[in-house]
Amino acid sequence: MKIGIIREGKTPPDKRVPFTPQQCKLIVDTYPGVELFIEKSPIRAFSDAEYEALGLKIVEDLTHVDLIFGVKEVNIEDLIPNKTHFFFSHTIKEQPYNRDLLQAVIDKNVQLLDYEVLTEPNGRRLVGFGRYAGIVGTYNAFIAHGVRTGKYTLKPANKCEDRKELESELPKISLPKNYKIALTGLGRVAGGSIEILQKMGVKQVDATSFLSQEFNEPVFTQLSVEEYFKKKDGRPFDRNDAYANAKDFDSDFVKYAQVANMYIPCHFWDAEGPIIFSKEDLASSEFNIEVIADISCDIAGPIPSTIRPSTVADPIYEVNRNTLQEVSISSEDSITVMAVDNLPCELPKDASEDFGGELINSVLPALLVHDPDSIIDRATITKNGDLNSHFEYLRGYLEGK
Repeated sequence: MKIGIIREGKTPPDKRVPFTPQQCKLIVDTYPGVELFIEKSPIRAFSDAEYEALGLKIVEDLTHVDLIFGVKEVNIEDLIPNKTHFFFSHTIKEQPYNRDLLQAVIDKNVQLLDYEVLTEPNGRRLVGFGRYAGIVGTYNAFIAHGVRTGKYTLKPANKCEDRKELESELPKISLPKNYKIALTGLGRVAGGSIEILQKMGVKQVDATSFLSQEFNEPVFTQLSVEEYFKKKDGRPFDRNDAYANAKDFDSDFVKYAQVANMYIPCHFWDAEGPIIFSKEDLASSEFNIEVIADISCDIAGPIPSTIRPSTVADPIYEVNRNTLQEVSISSEDSITVMAVDNLPCELPKDASEDFGGELINSVLPALLVHDPDSIIDRATITKNGDLNSHFEYLRGYLEGK
């Protein structure tokens, strides 16, 4: 099999890769029947020369390969007809801005496999950049705290060579005792967030202690859905019910907002579910949170202060708690927001290595050797010039209905 790594074509440029040079070498050494080709690119976090130094072939185009790996959506003009493409298509939730892309995929008879739906039979995702979203987003949370307080300045994550340099900045952070950080979510994103908090030496406490006690040091609590949601009818909480029937629940987060200084949302939000807190909650004098690092970044979603995505170049903005209008930093009655929506791009080398490792361990054996759990078919959105049966629900979206 001939496998290619495409040159990322999105604007602004994305420096991430599906496989690092060392990982590409590992693949060809592990699978003798595989040839790997790297499309020339001036923007990757790893240079063409780094791939070439390991004996990998740098090429002008990938029309001769069978299978093409990328990261972001491939531009319509860059889709290669009659080939198999792997990338994050952002179509499975019927995103309006990518309907034309999905139509072009079908028109060009592209077999599209989407990383987002590479899952185990139980639905657990096999690959993703969530861990590094959590790592960078939490680092940016403390950039925001430094901007708000003026007590310290951190080097932007995207200016750091790698995670090691980013972590070398952490000792600059100054937090008062009893500084409380609330984190929602239990998945990859939350795991990455906790890695940074632990590296800083922030103590983890349970939700009850977080609410009721004062501490002589900074602390954080990780809230699972049963701790910040409650059943509308007052019946006992059931986590599976909360995920399956989110509309039947109300938020119970405000009690944490009354004692927390910082909030880091790392959860998945169901649009049918409750908001985390309301505009009225935010405007209340009892609302204590000063910084929200919204890693989830659902615009017009569960967190009213997230009024727009921010950018890698300008990750922080300030929102008036009463009007929800953007204001200057440290204005009276304001909250500091970090809402970068492409956080892993800030540490492209580390994020790529993490992602490629997951692909090699969890996906390539199914793709190249044996796939008893139908991992590949379940992730195939289109084949033979049409939607795969698992994705028939996209028919109306595809046809613009």
